[in-house]
Amino acid sequence: MPRVYTSFDEFNSQNTELQTNLPFSEDVSVLGTPFEIGGKIIPNRLVCQAMEGCDGTADGRPDTLTKRRYDRFAKGGAGLIWFEATAVMREARANPRQLFINENNLDDFKREVESIKETALKVNGYEPMIVMQATHSGRYSKPNGTPQPLIAYNNPIFEKDCPISPDRIVTDEYLDRVGEALVKGAMLAEKAGFDGVDIKCCHRYLNSELLSAFDRDGRYGGSLENRTRLLRESVLGAVQSCSKDFLVSSRLNVYDGFKHPYGFGVKKDGSLELDLSEPDWLIKELYKYGVRLLNITMGNPYFNPHVNRPYAQGGYEAPEHPLTGVARVLNGTAELKEKNPQMAIICSAVSFLGTAAPNVVAAFIKENKFDLAGFGRTVFAYPDFAKDVLTKGSMDKNKICICCSKCTEIMRKPGGTPGCVIRDKEVYLPIYKELCGGK
Repeated sequence: MPRVYTSFDEFNSQNTELQTNLPFSEDVSVLGTPFEIGGKIIPNRLVCQAMEGCDGTADGRPDTLTKRRYDRFAKGGAGLIWFEATAVMREARANPRQLFINENNLDDFKREVESIKETALKVNGYEPMIVMQATHSGRYSKPNGTPQPLIAYNNPIFEKDCPISPDRIVTDEYLDRVGEALVKGAMLAEKAGFDGVDIKCCHRYLNSELLSAFDRDGRYGGSLENRTRLLRESVLGAVQSCSKDFLVSSRLNVYDGFKHPYGFGVKKDGSLELDLSEPDWLIKELYKYGVRLLNITMGNPYFNPHVNRPYAQGGYEAPEHPLTGVARVLNGTAELKEKNPQMAIICSAVSFLGTAAPNVVAAFIKENKFDLAGFGRTVFAYPDFAKDVLTKGSMDKNKICICCSKCTEIMRKPGGTPGCVIRDKEVYLPIYKELCGGK
């Protein structure tokens, strides 16, 4: 079974053997350089990706574990913290403890943002930029703890012999209201002190699912213009409704890894081959609206996590080596950056690279193939990864995420609050044992 790289020699050997040809730089100092975006300065090129803890209060406020997680991120030194999925409608929550921003808890979010910035300034000498991810969970909505899906269309890849009732397919009128809620969520995020908002469009949640709604009728299906309507109109509404200094962005799926007509960013010849023509068109449209930063990702963590994580082990045997998946994401991101040099772009899917991750992303950034490096599961295991990279030039092999997927196992259990069972075992090993029966 493939394992995360704990030495450069191990990475370089497999990089050559698999012909993934990922670049590698001994000098990672570029990761410590500031980056200007929208009139603001991101202190360095390292990003904590949006990692949901499913540990808010019943009414959507940050709770004890939420605050603990962001305190660790704040002290960890990353220049940009992509704040986790935050629902903008009650029925849009992916679990009963998902964060849910609204007028009644706005002060709680204000205090959380202030705490992150104050802690980071005190510990690191600088404040990170913080972007809130505004979401509608769509197919994965579970606001009361049991599935209550709201889907763009029926998908036999996911539903197989148990299709979701057609009355759960959202109407165009409902999607109009979702767009309004996303814009309102952006406005609330600005009031709470966030530096920007992410109109989430990834990992098969509602906005992302619409990108592949080829066979849907109405204003939100069929043509590329229609399939991207919810994202485009909510982004434009947020740009127009928030101040010019507020950053409007998106964490954007550019490849789903499903055959046409159920996948976005894939060729229409029945293969799984990447086709970035439609994502490229969408990125150019978003730039016209004023978007200057995108967080690029691929795949679906519920169904084909080897595409978007990629993972080393889990509930099925992946059809490819994890390094092949890493290369697809990074090279696809680089291709989009080449087509859109004016757009600042964050990469994803680097946790499997282990100790080689800083050297690989530094090489890409030095070659202007993307601008910032996003670390996802790594931040659960190793919240101070950025501090080590910036001060020591490397990551500690004894702190890295080992891609064991135990955090995901917890998340899939009712009431699960995910975190790193291996590196943060005092808090999360008891949770894992209780919910998953693990040792």
